[in-house]
Parts: sequence; C-alpha cells; structure tokens
Amino acid sequence: MGRGLLEVHLVDAKGLAGNDFLGKLDPYVVVQYRSQERKSSTARDEGRNPSWNEVFKFQISSTAANVQHKLVFRILDHDNFSSDDFLGEASINVTDLISIGVEKGTSELKPAKYSVVAADNSYHGEIRVGITFTAAKVEEDGGQVGGWMHSYRD
Repeated sequence: MGRGLLEVHLVDAKGLAGNDFLGKLDPYVVVQYRSQERKSSTARDEGRNPSWNEVFKFQISSTAANVQHKLVFRILDHDNFSSDDFLGEASINVTDLISIGVEKGTSELKPAKYSVVAADNSYHGEIRVGITFTAAKVEEDGGQVGGWMHSYRD
C-alpha cells in the first residue's frame, strides 16, 4: 500500500455522555493506529465539551494492498481515586486517504465531526479530527530520501 507519515489533528469534542461523581469530566483521548498508540493531554474540568488542539504522528509502513487502515479514538474520563471511565469511541477508516496520498504525494481530510459511540453503539457525542497523510519519497534506486542513509558521505 504505502509508506509515509499520518498526522492526526485532535481538535475537540462536543456533547460527550458520562458523568463524574465529584464534578466535571476530565476527558482524554487514546488514538490508536494498529499497534501504535498516542495519548492526548487530559482536558481538566472541561466537562462534556473539551478542547485539545493536539497533533499526533504515526509512521505508516504497509506493503499489503487490501489491508484496511483505521484510526480508533477511545475517549476516557480521568479519575484520581478509581480507574478511568470509558466515555466512548470513534473509528475513522483512512485506507482511501493513504491510497490517494501514495498516488499524489499527500492527501488531507479537513477537520470534521465523527460520532462517538458507547460499547452498545449508542450515540455519546462527537469528536472533531483532521488527518493528513504524506507519502515517503522514494528515489529511483528504491532508497528512501532523507533519514540516516543519506546523511553519511564518503
């Protein structure tokens, strides 16, 4: 499929369902692409409408043609005295975004709203995310441009 860099812009969320025993929600997001995970900061006391405005980077390295590429956003409420509560999750299929990026060099999904659902698929708010994929440049000999291979001179 392709190699490159997937940049995920976690903007904000609206209308998150859930309640905290001691007050407002303190939500954070765990973004997962295959075995790679990134964790946002905790939006302390921001309740049901948190804002993060953070960017996470994932290395994409896939040679398989029919693999589905998916980002999963798990939203949790940080709790100090008990385990964190699951508020919901959203999934975004980025297979086409990566395919177009490999073909054109780069591709982008402007920030858009995606539904947050609970384990029972009930609606629990929405999350706003933007995604950009930039393909790794490959030279004629098949070597990647940049990186340590090209930093050493004889």
